[in-house]
Amino acid sequence: MTDSELKAVSIRQLTGVGPKAQSAYAALGIENIEDLVLFRPRGYEDRTHRVCIGNQVSSGFKTNTIVRVIRKSLFGKGLKSVKAVVQDTENNVRGELLGFNRMFLDHVLHEGEYYRLFADQMPYRGTGPYQFSQFDIAPVREEDLVVSEFVVNGGLLPVYSLSGTLTQTAVRRDIKNALNRIDRIENDLPEKLYAKYRLTDRDSAIRKMHNPRNEEDIRQALRTLGFSEVFYMQMLSLRRTDSSHRRAVPKKIYKAEQDFIDSLPFNLTGDQIKVLDEIREDMSKGQPMNRLLQGDVGAGKTLVAWISALHAIQEKRQVAFMAPTELLARQHAQSAAKLLEKTGVNVAYLDGQVQGKSRRLLLQALKAGEVDLIIGTHALFSKDVEYADLGYVIIDEQHRFGVEQRRALSEKGTNPDILLMTATPIPRTLALTIYGNLNVSTIKTMPAGRLPIKTFRVGPERMDEMYKAVGEELGRGHQVYFVYPRIEEDETGELRSVEEMFGKLAERYSGYRGAMIHSRLEDDLKIEILNDFAAGKIRFLVATSVVEVGIDVPNATVMVIDHADMFGLSALHQLRGRVGRSTLQSWCFLVHGEDPTEDAAKRLSVLRQTNDGFVIAEQDLRIRGPGEMSGLRQSGFTNLRFAALDREKDLEMIKCAREEVKAILEEDPGLIKMENAVIRRCLQ
Repeated sequence: MTDSELKAVSIRQLTGVGPKAQSAYAALGIENIEDLVLFRPRGYEDRTHRVCIGNQVSSGFKTNTIVRVIRKSLFGKGLKSVKAVVQDTENNVRGELLGFNRMFLDHVLHEGEYYRLFADQMPYRGTGPYQFSQFDIAPVREEDLVVSEFVVNGGLLPVYSLSGTLTQTAVRRDIKNALNRIDRIENDLPEKLYAKYRLTDRDSAIRKMHNPRNEEDIRQALRTLGFSEVFYMQMLSLRRTDSSHRRAVPKKIYKAEQDFIDSLPFNLTGDQIKVLDEIREDMSKGQPMNRLLQGDVGAGKTLVAWISALHAIQEKRQVAFMAPTELLARQHAQSAAKLLEKTGVNVAYLDGQVQGKSRRLLLQALKAGEVDLIIGTHALFSKDVEYADLGYVIIDEQHRFGVEQRRALSEKGTNPDILLMTATPIPRTLALTIYGNLNVSTIKTMPAGRLPIKTFRVGPERMDEMYKAVGEELGRGHQVYFVYPRIEEDETGELRSVEEMFGKLAERYSGYRGAMIHSRLEDDLKIEILNDFAAGKIRFLVATSVVEVGIDVPNATVMVIDHADMFGLSALHQLRGRVGRSTLQSWCFLVHGEDPTEDAAKRLSVLRQTNDGFVIAEQDLRIRGPGEMSGLRQSGFTNLRFAALDREKDLEMIKCAREEVKAILEEDPGLIKMENAVIRRCLQ
């Protein structure tokens, strides 16, 4: 049977699946036979080792043995619970099975008969037999009571996620019934790939996943199904059709671009020059650019964005630059207006606060083509916003936007070029998986003269030493950030906050002007504070993580992150990146409590060891897993069933699948060859 044929059969057609079970399955995303047979177990119970009653604690396994029922009785209110005294056939130790409200056990358990028992043993108090209230039990024939049969009949049992009225027994039964209805599940990959990567056939993989003989069966099944999964993810990503009607033109650098680059008081880095060439080459093609630009904090991504915007504007196309917050968008607008002032580019700003006559006049100018570059928030794709010719879309901190938001902005133009930017580096193989339909550019080289930031962990016993060091930096004329997880003091008083610490820091550093900034302040006031900080009028800033992105103050040399053990690794790296933006030596102090958790300690240790955002991203992937990494959830690719993005061998498998897809599409873009008929069928 093909997957489409499996999909056509509702689970209601299985014996024993009624309306309640159907509803419970629906909550797990299971509606048909295909969903059910592809329902991956969340783990397996190893029932191959015999663990006698009373031996569980020392062996580390659940009780897993053969017992004989000695006697049985009913107990509890209305006599609706079953109690059975059983004796282990191996060591003769007795136990009690307590089947609370499980009256069906009265018809299952019979005195004198033998059963396989798999159970969680309750704490033993030494005053009676061992007790079990959570257990699986199944009849065993007396003639099968030998070690070899014990192993064969026990095996590895799949354990599934449950919902509603579902039980493990019911799910195992339903999957078994579903597989019994299917003669054979057809393969979904070209035959040469099964041989090349030593995969088992799809039918065997699915059956082994649910009924493995050993751990090798499980590995083989998940590897086969995982390869298929990532293969089609890459196939869907890379099979792009050229829907653009724009004429391809030779790659070129316009005079306005070169004049702007020459006017900069510094030279572009090699990575910036390389990425600009990649963007120009994309823009010269008939097919719209679809590129992800990732770079470490302070590496100069935004400058690349402005130069590339200037390139598009020289081609008479409008540019929209979208940022996730009003504060960040306004900072970008100020930066762009200042940098591009002498180029003749007409820069405008739009967010949800721009209303009334100002908004009406701005939208009129935008529609008439009088605005070259518009910078703003999600307001850029509001219904009333129309562009004369939106040809280039730049999305900053793209991981903070959902797929639909990104699409809504791009649909304001006709096949515009798209550049997604992120300062949260993504491991390259992972980026190829999540953004498989994008070309990926990377800026790693820092501007010349930058010194690595020196990072220190600070426990309670070293706080005074740290504050003294901060005072010395202020005395040298430099500036400081203090970051706290809360705006105001919490009820327990355990967490230091912005409002509490601003007063204390103002007193400690009374000779210097300070300010506090957080999300509750009006945006106009935030901008005023940040401008004063950038101008050196404010010497220390007490803030929440609102300063995480978009702030570039070369004279700031110290970042203090209090309760650093409460922040994620990516956030810590972003905050640290607010300093170290000049040739001055900079410091970052990670303040933590006496006993940080194991994961928190790992995060702080990683920050101490490296300033490389790409190394940090790899470590973040290992510590937190892909589902929790910033930006991956919004991308829609955290719901892989069989491949695991945080397993090195699976990342290698993803890379192999991508290369196979590329080779197939280069040789047979229409998938018309007989050997690729299976791909064509699956895509349909």
